[in-house]
Amino acid sequence: MKFVKMHGLGNDFVFFEDKQGVNTDFSELAVKMCDRHTGIGADGIIVIVPSEKADVRMRIINADGSEAEMCGNGIRCFAKYVYDNGIITKSEFAVETLAGIMKPKVTVGKDGKVSLVTINMGKPFMERAQIPMAGPAGPVVDEPVEIDGKTYKITSLLMGVPHTMTYVRDVDAVDLHHLGPQFETYKAFPRKTNMNFIQVLDNHTIKVHTWERGAGATLACGTGSCACAVGSYLNGFTGRSVDVQLYLGTLHIEYDEKDGNVYMTGPAAVTFTGEWLAD
Repeated sequence: MKFVKMHGLGNDFVFFEDKQGVNTDFSELAVKMCDRHTGIGADGIIVIVPSEKADVRMRIINADGSEAEMCGNGIRCFAKYVYDNGIITKSEFAVETLAGIMKPKVTVGKDGKVSLVTINMGKPFMERAQIPMAGPAGPVVDEPVEIDGKTYKITSLLMGVPHTMTYVRDVDAVDLHHLGPQFETYKAFPRKTNMNFIQVLDNHTIKVHTWERGAGATLACGTGSCACAVGSYLNGFTGRSVDVQLYLGTLHIEYDEKDGNVYMTGPAAVTFTGEWLAD
């Protein structure tokens, strides 16, 4: 089976096409492919399948075999893949995901390949039940929780997938591998949560490290960057236009005041191609 390895600012994926893969269980294959010692190595696999609702459909399966509703870096890579490979020939198109229809817009370079992708990520959902998170009705903004014997103020929302964030003075000092899993599996989140640690640099720039539900520590998280931009606005730390600094680069996020949607712009890149030999 032919595959393409891609990444969005270090968040990496194995891509392949499967016209018969709409209902296929890819969980076991994802675990094998994503193993960084005996497989290809990735945060997840992304399968391009046909759609009856949009131009094309994206299925993303995490490294642990769980299927994710959406992935911001993944869908930028997806948009580049389907355009560069001629599956889609228009610069704006619709992608079916478990989180709904996403609408990428690609910027094409002089070489005819996609250089940047802007995604309308839709509206964030603030209500506790929508995240979902246990507790009284209403938004979750600057709410105290106790993790590992320490009180943290969290903000949570649904940005295609559940995201929780807390603000720290020095994000580089956070022990992501220790704290990330504890937030991910915190009892208030019945479907677990992605966890983001944020350092505010100024009123339009934040620095983010993310622990991804089902994947662990990641170099970049697109939905997390969107959630963190919205959360930073809700907490009064930034405006609606935010640059999110990640390990390998920056995503630009716009939380549009008129339509309430979140727009993410950033790069996607091909790392290598290969052939997976079935066991």
